[in-house]
Amino acid sequence: MFSFSDHSHRRFNPLSGDYILCSPHRAKRPWLGAKETANVQQLPSYDPTCFLCPRNTRAVGGAVNPDYSSTYIFPNDFSAVILDQPDYVDHETDPLKKRLLITKGVKGKCFVICFSPNHGVTLPLMDVPGIVNVVNAWLKLYTTLKTEHATGKAPYKYVQIFENKGAAMGCSNPHPHGQAWCLDTIPTEVNKELINMTKYRKENGTHLLGDYVKLEQQEKQRIVLENESFIVVVPYWALWPFETLLISKEHLRSVEDLNEAQKVDLATIIKQLTTKYDNLFNTFFPYSMGIHQAPFFGTEDEMESSWFHMHFYPPLLRSATVKKFCVGFEMLGEAQRDLTSEQAAERLRGLDGEVHFLRK
Repeated sequence: MFSFSDHSHRRFNPLSGDYILCSPHRAKRPWLGAKETANVQQLPSYDPTCFLCPRNTRAVGGAVNPDYSSTYIFPNDFSAVILDQPDYVDHETDPLKKRLLITKGVKGKCFVICFSPNHGVTLPLMDVPGIVNVVNAWLKLYTTLKTEHATGKAPYKYVQIFENKGAAMGCSNPHPHGQAWCLDTIPTEVNKELINMTKYRKENGTHLLGDYVKLEQQEKQRIVLENESFIVVVPYWALWPFETLLISKEHLRSVEDLNEAQKVDLATIIKQLTTKYDNLFNTFFPYSMGIHQAPFFGTEDEMESSWFHMHFYPPLLRSATVKKFCVGFEMLGEAQRDLTSEQAAERLRGLDGEVHFLRK
């Protein structure tokens, strides 16, 4: 008989519309392999050379950070998008170029969100009230940028809030921080999700992620964490070995819908999840994390179909130094993984709720 633990199969991702090739027979229990840890070094609470620490001069322009004591948001000195730039006008007349070399202008602004003045902490090492401050910073940025759109000060449509943690994910500064890129368009990945969530709602009369939460609560195989307001699962269609999806249990469209209790629940479950990540391979676990939520102003379908959730994409596979790479078939064919979502969830569930490798 067919076995999900032994036989290759494809799993459909209803959010993206893509399939994931799952090959569990290649590595049924990959965590029994190498156990080596990375060279973990606790950072000081203040680094005079850090561009993000309080009172320090930033990388360009001579700006000096204030002596901030909680979270601190400022415009990115190396912004990927620019607000004050001319509109793009297509003057191309060649029909082939018009069909194949398609360009659209994009305007926006990027921000840095320092989670804490303490240079040596990460989210799992922060206390819950400190992470609530981060959630409030996300909310403040969301509402401020939305107001700028509403009052005609800027053409913003969507803000992508994210964190790249660790050098393995391209993070150039270890100071605890995230980013927010605000655009006058909805980014591709978010737009794909909105299209698929809208299609699901019209076909079934219910919300995709609302139904998915119910299904995961029924099956209980892929749940990693759960509290009153949120659930964390290794999604059935996960690509990265220990990828997780944090989903609001009720229909929250954005951080703007969070009440005070839900802010605490969100901060608590983020701390618990990132702590489990650190304990998985006894290292400061790298990942890319991002919030997907409602655009500032969209169509009725976009606003109604939006459901607050967070993606965590960690690259580690077997140990602190063994990473998964998307190469070969994955680049040319389709995404592939060896470890099933159920195996990954079981592994994460069993980990401690306190970072233990720093006790040594």
